[in-house]
Amino acid sequence: MSATVHKNLVVLARVLERLERSPVPVDPEQYRAVVDHLAAELEVAPRDAGLEAVLESFPATAELYENLNYQHAGLCRSPLEPALSAELGARSVIAGVRSRAAQAKR
Repeated sequence: MSATVHKNLVVLARVLERLERSPVPVDPEQYRAVVDHLAAELEVAPRDAGLEAVLESFPATAELYENLNYQHAGLCRSPLEPALSAELGARSVIAGVRSRAAQAKR
């Protein structure tokens, strides 16, 4: 069963990647159908090296997997360092804007 599940995951992951990178608009119903089928496959997929390989190879599928599992693990597949750097950078910019705005009011 595991090989079949992974085969289906790979096929659906490839289709999702093609839809994500399509230079022409994609039919929303087609996109939703692919995502729904892929989500169903991800729900039953064994948490093994095969699943990890699929998630490493297909970023859109990894993002879907992360969103499906957010309530349990948060952003479990997102690298922590870039996220932390982005947050600290945003805080710095916000603080700078607030400071300039406060000086402008004086």
